[in-house]
Amino acid sequence: MADNGISPARKVLRRLGSFSLVGTVAFIVDVALFNVLASTFLDDSPITAKIASVTAATTVSWLGSRYLTFRKTRGRSIRSETLLFALTNLVGLLIATGCLYISHYLLGFDSQFADNVSGNVVGVLAGNIFRYFAYRYIVFTTEEERAARAASKENGPGTASAAGDGAPGESPSAESALKENA
Repeated sequence: MADNGISPARKVLRRLGSFSLVGTVAFIVDVALFNVLASTFLDDSPITAKIASVTAATTVSWLGSRYLTFRKTRGRSIRSETLLFALTNLVGLLIATGCLYISHYLLGFDSQFADNVSGNVVGVLAGNIFRYFAYRYIVFTTEEERAARAASKENGPGTASAAGDGAPGESPSAESALKENA
């Protein structure tokens, strides 16, 4: 148990719940804006509509992630964090638009319904799985977590891990340093 009486598993569940809430709001922004743009201004360009909608949703996601979901594990300068967040979301955007591209252009499923399924269901789900792990273990990490990860790499497999979520091989010293920030 952590010092404040909350188990590591409960912290993970809270973080996942918060991530899901932030993601749901961002998803609504993404889907709503995509559909407005794809049915009006950008009706001949679903990829551009998706890029615009994901950009708006990413802004919502960054604010929610920074100030709600990962507020206790922030340990980078805002500049570094923003850059890593943007790069992570660029990969997420490539995942979502890749799914849309394959469905729309390669498979020929070009209805708005098919575009929504491929871009907003399959693409967003795959992108969000990637984003969660990238946010937790790359973007929103404390100095202690990064130091523990570096020490783990230097000492080889089976040593301290900075996962902070009960990862296999986590040493007591890394665990105690991480529990304060989880």
